[in-house]
Amino acid sequence: MDNCIFCKIIKGEIPKDFLYESDSLVVFADIHPSADIHILIVPKEHIVGIGDLSESHAKLLSEIYSLVNKLVKENKLEQDSYRVVVNGGKAQHISHIHFHLLGGKWYKFI
Repeated sequence: MDNCIFCKIIKGEIPKDFLYESDSLVVFADIHPSADIHILIVPKEHIVGIGDLSESHAKLLSEIYSLVNKLVKENKLEQDSYRVVVNGGKAQHISHIHFHLLGGKWYKFI
């Protein structure tokens, strides 16, 4: 999408340091963190929201949640001290599905 900030980040039009990148995902710190640990996991494919997911996205979702487990361990988050929030759809600030990994002290709820 031409005006999607995440698509621009993925294409390199907006510079961003990736914590992780695969053929299907990019991961980076949220620019406006809501917690001590606030990491965004963003599919490279422009998917507007959950309603746009299909069975063909099963591998992508599996990769996302496997990566969440890895990031939880790397960031030394306890199994009960983090949250994964899924955002997407036209009602969101950015209509490109993305996953927030939040842990540690919370500053505000997203």
